[in-house]
Amino acid sequence: MMERGFAKIIEKTVVFVRERLLDAEAGHNWFHTERVWKNARLILQTEQADRFVVELAALLHDIADSKFHDGNEEMGPEMAGSFLLNTGVDESTVRHVQDIIRYMSYRSGIGGQVFSSPELRVVQDADRLDAIGAIGIARAFHYGGFKNREIYDPAVTPQKYADKEAYKLSAAPTINHFYEKLLLLKDLMNSDTARRIAEERHQFMESYLQQFYREWNGEI
Repeated sequence: MMERGFAKIIEKTVVFVRERLLDAEAGHNWFHTERVWKNARLILQTEQADRFVVELAALLHDIADSKFHDGNEEMGPEMAGSFLLNTGVDESTVRHVQDIIRYMSYRSGIGGQVFSSPELRVVQDADRLDAIGAIGIARAFHYGGFKNREIYDPAVTPQKYADKEAYKLSAAPTINHFYEKLLLLKDLMNSDTARRIAEERHQFMESYLQQFYREWNGEI
């Protein structure tokens, strides 16, 4: 009975998220969410965590990304909470999912992690895996184009941000994002599964950057 109830709530959540992200930026749309969901389920094969919490958080983590809502970091957790309570999910689970959404991002961890749990670590890994490798590169440049940013400017050097507010305000070229975030994610993975997958994707990004600079500099 519990499994059937679990499955029905997940199905309702999928429908809600697909509708919510219908017109979202392509790097943060339903297909991104679906990949994160799949990654989370893969990681759960080797990690001990509450599957229900993990799947709900993976599905709901980007329903109102603050990047697209004037920096409002509470809109996503509030929207997720309202949906889950109306769907009959218990308050403890709702609060846990909200905290995962609130604190799982890379920027939220700048300056120190505020909240953590086994479930957050699984969803965090799942989301970070989608930020690296071939898809991560595609997402980075799509978002850069969405924000009308330069692809690369040799005069603008990558920065190390001391706090998340400085990170959020950055409008640096997309290539800088590799050094300011993407290339750092491999060593921030929580699980053995994510670390193993991240290794290959990290190497792909390194190879891509080498090729990028050769082409940029007119080298063979």
